[in-house]
Amino acid sequence: MSAEPITDAVFADVPNEPGAPKPDPILIADDVRRAFGGLVAVDVAHVEVQRNTITALIGPNGAGKTTFFNLLTGFDKPDSGTWTFNGRSMEGVSPTKAARLGMVRTFQLTKSLTRMTVLENMRLGATQQMGERLWAAPFRFLWKDQEADITTRADALLERFKLDHMREEFGGALSGGQRKLLEMARALMVEPEMVMLDEPMAGVNPALKQSLLEHVKGLKEEGRTVLFVEHDMDMVHEISDWVIVMAEGQIIAEGPPDFIGSNQEVIDAYLGAHQNTDLGA
Repeated sequence: MSAEPITDAVFADVPNEPGAPKPDPILIADDVRRAFGGLVAVDVAHVEVQRNTITALIGPNGAGKTTFFNLLTGFDKPDSGTWTFNGRSMEGVSPTKAARLGMVRTFQLTKSLTRMTVLENMRLGATQQMGERLWAAPFRFLWKDQEADITTRADALLERFKLDHMREEFGGALSGGQRKLLEMARALMVEPEMVMLDEPMAGVNPALKQSLLEHVKGLKEEGRTVLFVEHDMDMVHEISDWVIVMAEGQIIAEGPPDFIGSNQEVIDAYLGAHQNTDLGA
């Protein structure tokens, strides 16, 4: 059976409205607010992300999408608010601990280390490495088996993302699209339940765009949850099961892609910043 009917059934009774409750949310946020001086960047009253689906977070530039990502994953601290992942409070949880708990993110500007090889970049993605502990570092016999296991996992992911031929190349030698692939592959080194992608298509040439799309779909097929920020509306329509719309820091609409594309409030929010934006399929 294909995934589409299953996803339709999941959202069958979910209302197309901001803050809509979901049958099995993996992430729930309440009253999350972040201001910079007099500018309120994020003011989210309530939002839920359904488990094992692909959810798009869209909105005009300056809507607060990336800031909201930063707050949820511990890269920034809110002025107020609470949020849970798998029922566990994430308030005050560091990005490293969030990753260990199963929630990992990528960035709009890739974070690959240009003077390390592709393989070394991948190894960095693995958590709780004994060889990184100061007391254990001199005693390779204690962690060489773990390092071998990490390398095996890294090689398997590099092959899956078609980067195995770049294994010994420096990160700086990769194209923008290849760096996006590397960052996504590295995120999977922690075997996360939820992957948060910040503009995965930004700076990617058309030749690699379809490859990235297929990899995002593959995450869902593995049982993972995907939440992604994106301006490419063609991508949003092609792969998202549900769309959450932000404007001026707030959630203004939710629903399936076709509903969002015809929602007048969403169109007005986009037209305020992008006069030529096409929200159609």
